[in-house]
Amino acid sequence: MSQSMRIMTENPLNAETPAARLRSWITPNAVFFDRNQGKIPEVPVDSDKWALTIDGKVKKKLSLGLEQLQRLPKAMVANTLECSGNSRSLLEKKAHGNTWTIGGVGNAVWAGVWLRDLLNDAGLADRAAHVAFEGMDTPLGKAQIKFVRSIPIEKAMSSTLLAYEMNGDPLPLKHGYPLRALALGWTGANCVKWLNRITVLEKPFDGFYMDQVYRVYQKGQTPSTGEVVTAIQLKSIVTQPLTGERLERGAIVVLGAAYAGEGHVEQVEVSVDDGATWQAAEFIGPDEPFSWRQWQYVWHASQAGEHTIKARAMDGMGRRQPDTARWNFLGYGNNGINEHAVRVVVE
Repeated sequence: MSQSMRIMTENPLNAETPAARLRSWITPNAVFFDRNQGKIPEVPVDSDKWALTIDGKVKKKLSLGLEQLQRLPKAMVANTLECSGNSRSLLEKKAHGNTWTIGGVGNAVWAGVWLRDLLNDAGLADRAAHVAFEGMDTPLGKAQIKFVRSIPIEKAMSSTLLAYEMNGDPLPLKHGYPLRALALGWTGANCVKWLNRITVLEKPFDGFYMDQVYRVYQKGQTPSTGEVVTAIQLKSIVTQPLTGERLERGAIVVLGAAYAGEGHVEQVEVSVDDGATWQAAEFIGPDEPFSWRQWQYVWHASQAGEHTIKARAMDGMGRRQPDTARWNFLGYGNNGINEHAVRVVVE
């Protein structure tokens, strides 16, 4: 089985993790999915010359170098990051965008500083309601539109990390060195890389990537009227076996992962007969907030022929993964059970 990344576009680089590398709780940095709107910097910025600026609706403007950030109280957290368009190509009706299957997701242990600590130091001014992130990447295309995203102040103050480490190593260049924002449990669109400026605002940032791109809308609808893409949806994926595999009768180990963004996955069930019956899967590995849960199910396959494997998750609030995803023009948030079914042949 191929261990190489599946590249969809090279400029900007967009590539997904092979399914075999999604079978571990930690996704290695080298195969963690790549999602970019602009050009990745060719060389790392000189850390001695780099600084993070915090301005806008604050009482005191801040400018901090990397060494200053690393001397502040350190936070370390596991977080599953998913591309907003992950699994887009599995939708029955075609949607616009990169053709992600299941590999636009990964789990890492990130380290850095809590954004709230810096905002508290700067002091929030009256009417501070949103926080905008801007990175150093170079825009592509004639319009030269910078990738800027904002999140509500509540999210910024509760569970947003400014990460400078990934899985125990300095943040890799292609994943945002020297610093990236991580709105924990939210999609990658809210997690700006190569971060060098944070601006506190009265209202959401007014720009292309806020108003035209990362919105859930239907064909013919004005994008800016659609729902903003924020939290990761409740979802389960099957990572072993994969569609098209031919398997021998006997004990077959089915592996997968389930995640719920800001929620907590409480249960995963597996069906090996296209949803006619369901059995509980067993969780394996760590269970951390904002992080996926790996699971397995041992299928005692006695009948030869074609079989359809499905998985469904339930979170701590009793919400169940939908049978079919809610289609939208850009194919965001595909978490349908049927769309993620795996079809195999038992011989």
